Amino acid sequence: MANRFTSVEAGIDRAAHAILARMPRGRLADGLIEFLVFGLKQAWACLFGGLMLGMILLTRLYWPEIGLNRYDFWFIAALLIQAGMILFKLETLEEARVILIFHLVGTGMEIFKTAAGSWIYPDEAIFRIGGVPLFSGFMYACVGSYMARIQRIFDITFTRYPPLWMSVLLALAIYINFFSHHYIFDFRWLLFAAIVLLYGRSFMHYRVFRFRHAMPMLLAFLLVALFIWIAENIGTWSRAWIYPNQAEGWALVSWSKLGSWYLLMLISVVLVTLVHPPRRHDSDSKDRPA
Repeated sequence: MANRFTSVEAGIDRAAHAILARMPRGRLADGLIEFLVFGLKQAWACLFGGLMLGMILLTRLYWPEIGLNRYDFWFIAALLIQAGMILFKLETLEEARVILIFHLVGTGMEIFKTAAGSWIYPDEAIFRIGGVPLFSGFMYACVGSYMARIQRIFDITFTRYPPLWMSVLLALAIYINFFSHHYIFDFRWLLFAAIVLLYGRSFMHYRVFRFRHAMPMLLAFLLVALFIWIAENIGTWSRAWIYPNQAEGWALVSWSKLGSWYLLMLISVVLVTLVHPPRRHDSDSKDRPA
């Protein structure tokens, strides 16, 4: 895949390959190395989200009185992080486009949801639209950044990927349902069924180090949604935002939110495909060592 890595990532990849290539071979050794590299690449793909979540957590533990609201600090810091990642070539311009798209889509949902009372932002902020501090759009952008980065870091290809127009229509229906269920029937179970019908036979193929691996897309959606649900528990504990049942004290985020994040995964995948069209998997390269 041409231009698969940024210049910094290319240097890291060359150094890692030089070290790992000297490691012993064998079923157990290969498995351990693949697992280690998978974890490291996942951590790298989460760079933007990890920095944002770490900043939120640290300022929950300690925030000095400096005449600046936490939300405004997060917004300014997010802008600086984003600019720094582009400046130091830790992120491609295409990924920055994905982040912008996620930011706009997410902010639109935030404005509606906070007005509907689904959740609130308890602190004050100067940089805000209505009840929505502008840093909140970057929380959706974290998802977009991760999705775009794994696409190239793991050189992801697909088998039996559904027609793009079907995915776009389903993503649009999911996005509309996030708004319309406040006024009419919640169609999420029908949408879940549609995802299963559309992606039930789809697999994503990704290269870790020496080998390609495959995973059902439905499982991939679930794993990412679970990770985001865990991050959301950290965010609400830090009082970055809270749900109505957390007004008197922190409580575990409802498991129903895991379903909401699962639906968001379909929207996320479609938004990323607008910048990185899905590539068909070459079956001849399956499990071929690097």
